[in-house]
Amino acid sequence: MIDIQLTGLVKEFEVGRRILDGFSLQVDEGERVGLLGKNGAGKTTIFRILTGQVDPDEGTVAIAPGKRLGLISQIPVYPLEYTVEDVLDRAFDPLHEMEREMEALAARMGESPSPEVLARYDKLSSAFEAGGGYDTQTRLNKVCNGLSIDADMRARLFSALSGGEKTRINLARLILEDTDILLLDEPTNHLDLSATEWLEDYLERFKGTVLAISHDRWFLDKVVRRVVEVHDGRAELYSGNYSFYVEEKERRFQERLKQYEKEQAKIAQLEEAAENLRLWAFKGMDKTYKRAKSMEKRIERMRTTDKPTKERKLTTRFGEREFHGDEAMVIDHLSKSFGDRTLFSSLNLEVAGGERIALLGDNGTGKSTFLKIIMGEELPDEGTVYLGPSVRIGYLPQVIHFDRPDRNLVDTMLYAQNCSTQEARDRLAAFQFRGEDVFKQVSALSGGEQSRLRLCMLMDSKINFLILDEPTNHLDIDSREWIEDAVAEYGGNLLFVSHDRYFIEKFAQRIWMLEEGKITDFQGTYSEFRAWRDRQTQLKNAARQAAPEPAKPKEDKSKRPGGTKELEKQVRAAERAVEKAEVRLDELAQEMEEASSDYLKLQDLYAERENLEDELAHLYTEWEKLAAELEEAK
Repeated sequence: MIDIQLTGLVKEFEVGRRILDGFSLQVDEGERVGLLGKNGAGKTTIFRILTGQVDPDEGTVAIAPGKRLGLISQIPVYPLEYTVEDVLDRAFDPLHEMEREMEALAARMGESPSPEVLARYDKLSSAFEAGGGYDTQTRLNKVCNGLSIDADMRARLFSALSGGEKTRINLARLILEDTDILLLDEPTNHLDLSATEWLEDYLERFKGTVLAISHDRWFLDKVVRRVVEVHDGRAELYSGNYSFYVEEKERRFQERLKQYEKEQAKIAQLEEAAENLRLWAFKGMDKTYKRAKSMEKRIERMRTTDKPTKERKLTTRFGEREFHGDEAMVIDHLSKSFGDRTLFSSLNLEVAGGERIALLGDNGTGKSTFLKIIMGEELPDEGTVYLGPSVRIGYLPQVIHFDRPDRNLVDTMLYAQNCSTQEARDRLAAFQFRGEDVFKQVSALSGGEQSRLRLCMLMDSKINFLILDEPTNHLDIDSREWIEDAVAEYGGNLLFVSHDRYFIEKFAQRIWMLEEGKITDFQGTYSEFRAWRDRQTQLKNAARQAAPEPAKPKEDKSKRPGGTKELEKQVRAAERAVEKAEVRLDELAQEMEEASSDYLKLQDLYAERENLEDELAHLYTEWEKLAAELEEAK
């Protein structure tokens, strides 16, 4: 069954500049499709067309009838007094509506029951239970735990959250709604590693259809099974994940290049032949002249194939300063708290020259604060950070700040870098700031563009210790690869915070995992660290399973009051309690069947059954324990 059918979409926002130019795509039920392309290629426009926010100039859009479609980047506006809990609860609006109608029907049945009212109530009751109406709190807690939405955040006003936090709440709401088709626009941008992995696991179990725009290459490899690249307003299809896409795209490029080169060789051959025919034609051979003209027309027809090109790679690199000494940085008993909340305490770490370290941890654990202390922007409560005398730091913060955001890009480079106008433009061009873009005000740039500009400025600095805080956030894949090229060429110390697992795997040779106020210091790559963590978990689980029950001291039966008789009495009492609870459970099942048309009573019976099941589990445990003791005593 087809869930999404887009045919011949055309969209212009500026006259003569088509964002989409005949874009067509079919997504079948249950598919996992990644939508790739440069920033500005039209990916978000496709999502906006799918959700009805924008109409195409030409083409058709078809969504399978009855399918619910949810978009993560679309954050609804809620009343100012709404808390996060209120927003999340909106996911259950259809269930709440059923609940209200059931309450109204229950009241009518109490006054004057009729077959129509009873039938409607029974239908609603079945739908309510099938839709998880009695299980909403459990589902809510599971999703909140997975996306790190704690009790404090659930109590906060939604309007007071950051854009990233609102995105995370919106994702949780969409998941709780059981949407049939998920449109995910950069879903991992504001998630930490554990929340991203939770989302990946959720999507693996999700039975619906997923269409995702993402620059997270690890996420794309894990989640999508087909890639669609938006290129020149059309769809280029790749039947595999991101890694397959990269290899297949290169193979197609090489194939097109060979075809182009073959055509060029043929053109050169024909041009030479046409030139010879022209020379002979000058000697009065009219037929030869006609053949030459015919051959030239053939050559012109062959010139229609453009030479295939790739995106221009980053051509500049970090300026480096030579490092002298054994230790680049020493951290001694470093501690930091905010009020009653301790971020980290008594950290002791040493960094040698040339090391590349990834600082990892969940959001809110203190990674950015840790970097700010190193940079001297934040003071520690205790401890010191020592930097070697030859160390010179280059720093890319998570939140970019420019002293004069009213300046354009060229002037910003001129004032900060002490270079000529041509040098400034050349450096900006290396970071894809070309033409009229260089005269934009810095304040008009997107977050990703500001990161790119700051990196461009860092490139000229003579540094030997590079600190990056989320360097690939908000960047498309091409921009991430430019940064990776620059970092790969850089030979000094590197300390970075990132949730981009491709970036981490490529550069980290040492992992600092910040959790519960401590840093786990692991020498090795990210994959090796993950494998080590998995082994540690397995060993702990195996040790728990293999550990013998602690030996219970044998009781002196002669000193036990009542001896075995007392135990037998306790066992019989436990048996009676279990029997009584089991009888009551049977009675509840009968009462629930009889009360199927009484919603209020049914709710009370469900609650009693849940409490009784918990009590029965405890009674079973107590009875087994007493029975074992009685067996030993005999």
